Amino acid sequence: MLSSVRVRARQFPRLPRLHNPAIRRQSLLIIRQVRNAYRRRSFFHFRGRRFASDWGKGGFVLKLLERTISSLDERLILLAPTARIPGFFKNVEHDTMGHQRLVREMQRLRGKIYLDDGALERTQLTFDGLHETAEDHKSWHLLTVDSRRRVTGCAWYLEHPNSVGVDDLRVRHTPLARSAEWRGKLWKGVQSELKRARREQLRYAEVGGWAVSEQSRCTSEGLVLALAGYSLGRICGGCLGITTATVRHCSSSILRRLGGAPLAADGAPVPSYYDPRYGCEMEILRFDSRRPNPKFNNLIERLREKMASVSILAPAVLPAHQRPAYFGEAAALAS
Repeated sequence: MLSSVRVRARQFPRLPRLHNPAIRRQSLLIIRQVRNAYRRRSFFHFRGRRFASDWGKGGFVLKLLERTISSLDERLILLAPTARIPGFFKNVEHDTMGHQRLVREMQRLRGKIYLDDGALERTQLTFDGLHETAEDHKSWHLLTVDSRRRVTGCAWYLEHPNSVGVDDLRVRHTPLARSAEWRGKLWKGVQSELKRARREQLRYAEVGGWAVSEQSRCTSEGLVLALAGYSLGRICGGCLGITTATVRHCSSSILRRLGGAPLAADGAPVPSYYDPRYGCEMEILRFDSRRPNPKFNNLIERLREKMASVSILAPAVLPAHQRPAYFGEAAALAS
């Protein structure tokens, strides 16, 4: 998830000229796969010496992120839910068809990534390969796009009033919620966070749906999307939040390094768990948009300032009798 690094020519010699186009294409594909595997091994393995030391010093990772954020204007798009949009944003467009098109493209990207990764089975997608969730039409979506405006990365941010109950959150679907041993501690941990949000007059948010396309995995897009969740929380007035993160590909480790912490009850962390729906180990993490890892605070602020001018695409506000049922309270807030 870090920025692409140029590999020296002597390590990957130029491909000899081949007259058969099919053989040449196959050879190029093999070289590309080897190159990408080399980059992932050298720069993106969290147990590797280079990456671990760079996280500790903050230099390599922070410079890559700074470079990405500086050129983010044309590569980040926010899809807004049908709700009141903060006046902070200067570039808001109401386009229902465009919004729906990008939501479907995002769902298709998630479906492909999760299916290829073994996190989902084909039967869990729609007939045309979309990964649809109940949160999609109620959430903010943070999208990165390439030069052809195709979605290459995504994450969703679902904001709740702090009066929300545990039974209204996605965490109620986790295996821990069905465990006689851990259900009580899970509920107690989440309720403690909700009480804190009410006491400090903050909103409460759920974050999830991270996916980055194969061609963007050697870039910093995934980290920028995670940091953008903190920035969006600040734009919306500050929030406490929760997410379920897979241990696979060190995703939960990345989020902890950015400022996330395990959900806790009575001073003890709620344990990780195996989720058979996704076939992997998961962790429940909490975060505070005001208090990330101090190393990333300036980047989050720069990203927040940058987000003032990025494209915000929102559905057109429909008459009440034409609104889908899922609009609910969010639609009532629209102006």
